[in-house]
Amino acid sequence: MELMERLAEAERRIGYRFKDRELLARSLRHASSADDRLDSNERLEFLGDAILGMVVCTELFDRYPTLFEGELTKIKSNVVSRRVCAEIAEELELGQLLQLGKGMNGRGDMPSSLHAAVLESIIGAMYLDGGFDLARQFILDLLNPRIEHAAKLGHQHNFKSVLQQVFQRKGLGAPSYKVLDERGPDHAKCFEVCVAAGSRQFEGCWGPNKKQAEQQAALSALLHLDLAVTDGDGDIRLAEACWNDDPVEDHVAESPSVVDPDETSVDDQAHDSTAPEDVHPLDDADDAAADVETLVE
Repeated sequence: MELMERLAEAERRIGYRFKDRELLARSLRHASSADDRLDSNERLEFLGDAILGMVVCTELFDRYPTLFEGELTKIKSNVVSRRVCAEIAEELELGQLLQLGKGMNGRGDMPSSLHAAVLESIIGAMYLDGGFDLARQFILDLLNPRIEHAAKLGHQHNFKSVLQQVFQRKGLGAPSYKVLDERGPDHAKCFEVCVAAGSRQFEGCWGPNKKQAEQQAALSALLHLDLAVTDGDGDIRLAEACWNDDPVEDHVAESPSVVDPDETSVDDQAHDSTAPEDVHPLDDADDAAADVETLVE
């Protein structure tokens, strides 16, 4: 594809016609194809990354005046990331328009880092060509659905953090995590963990490591307290009651009292629906939340 054709196609895909097309051309020029790295898209990528972060942080600050710093940070980290930038660039098919050096061509699929870089460099070029308001609107048009989804979930899959905040607000005491059981060889051990607070102990959950078992146990406690629900799409949503100081419902008092893990029989464990044979290896807390129906059932 010739240069002018590539530039016209890029403008069509981003919905903006540049006054200075050299800026757009530079945003699509990888360092491997530039005679001088200063003529590549690296500097525009640096600028675009800063603008992206500022636009999203300002938008979150204005849009959610009741959220604390930590809650805003969690939404931002879920919305502004190299992964998200790469996904958007792929949706817009911007990678196809990136000018690469001969050594970079023919290497199969383009790395996600290059997709992310080309989006950020285009944002930088748009800012220089059309001003901040233009770049801001372009960014928000792309990210609004992701911002709304992340804010609606309200937990970013860090259920331990949510549980800690909720228990503090409602005076339930600091939650702790107890290992009830562990199975499997040392190189592939699974753990059963439960949440305990004061005289209460909640249902134990299995996970392929302690960290994920603790996340599942925290989620189980939130579900038990009706402070979280699973919607029809499989997403976990936090209830409004999470964000006030009102006491939890009376049925919480019926939570199981603390149980000595040594009293749990092998037969009882064998019939536990969250036993380790039902647990699939997970890479991170996001995957743990995706498998919640298996782990918390």
